[in-house]
Amino acid sequence: MRSRLAARSARLLLAATAVTALAVTTTACDPEDNAEAIGAGASAGASAGASAGASAGASAGSSADKGASNGSGDKGGTSGSGSGNGTGSGDKSGYGQSCGTNDLDLTVTWEAQPISHYRLTAKAKPGITCYLDVNTPSVSFGSKAEGVASPVGQGGEDPIKLSGPAVAYAGINPKTTDGENGVQFDHVIVATTEDDPNPADLELPDMATVDKPVVTNWSTKVNETIPRVA
Repeated sequence: MRSRLAARSARLLLAATAVTALAVTTTACDPEDNAEAIGAGASAGASAGASAGASAGASAGSSADKGASNGSGDKGGTSGSGSGNGTGSGDKSGYGQSCGTNDLDLTVTWEAQPISHYRLTAKAKPGITCYLDVNTPSVSFGSKAEGVASPVGQGGEDPIKLSGPAVAYAGINPKTTDGENGVQFDHVIVATTEDDPNPADLELPDMATVDKPVVTNWSTKVNETIPRVA
């Protein structure tokens, strides 16, 4: 049991301390300069009237071309904006994916009754539909093996679908021993699986004294997530 907890703690610690730096560089391309050369010059032998008429015709044609070009550019800009809005919604609903920790909004509350414990609540982020395929969350206080919460096997629905207002609960009892023994923590590390690369570091409502912690399975029923130790 000790080696299993140590391995589980090591994986959770590695996941909790992994930091990925993503540098995004955006570049802007200048539009190509278009130089339009207009040939000007009339034949010395052409009459003054013919030269004036040719010049007026060329000017009118150039104005018409510019007007058409401006209209085309406006339409192109509108079309591009519409396409971007349509493809950039980021809506992931309907995906039948497993819930990663970063797919969820997680909260921790202190519950005094019927026994003192922390209640962990999970809800899918807006636009996401996912499933809690692993029945028990990975919970750890600190980085040492003794801070890893052991499953108590209570509750459990496998899998649980999270989408919209649907929520799942799990109960955490940080101290299952008598006496004053224990180490105090103000945060708890939570992940949907032991090897999740993005665990959540959640602030506790108050300082917790931790000694042989336990955690229940996920459940949609609150009364099934009260961590009891025989």
